[in-house]
Amino acid sequence: QVHVVESGGGLVQAGGSLRLSCEVSGGTFSRYAMGWFRQGPGAEREFVAAISRSGDIANYADSVKGRFTISRDNAKNTVYLQMNSLNPEDTAVYYCAADPHSSPGYWGQGTQVTVSS
Repeated sequence: QVHVVESGGGLVQAGGSLRLSCEVSGGTFSRYAMGWFRQGPGAEREFVAAISRSGDIANYADSVKGRFTISRDNAKNTVYLQMNSLNPEDTAVYYCAADPHSSPGYWGQGTQVTVSS
């Protein structure tokens, strides 16, 4: 069983920063590309960022480019999302996915990020 657990969400003022973590267990972490997604109220889940298995390639949604950074530490089976210059539009439940290009992939339960104005 592959388990994905996000942490690090919370309430932050606009302009602030948060660092999300996602730990994967029960599988071989280095085999998985990893992704972050988010879902705001009344919206569909959308792509935020992804990183390749080795960590050498990353891509981002246009809405977060220059503000968010995805990284991974394969020795710790963990992927991170550093979020800077947060704004209220970033308010959402953030989900981590292992092997996101596969169906169904492996998803965590999400962590709430709320940005106040």
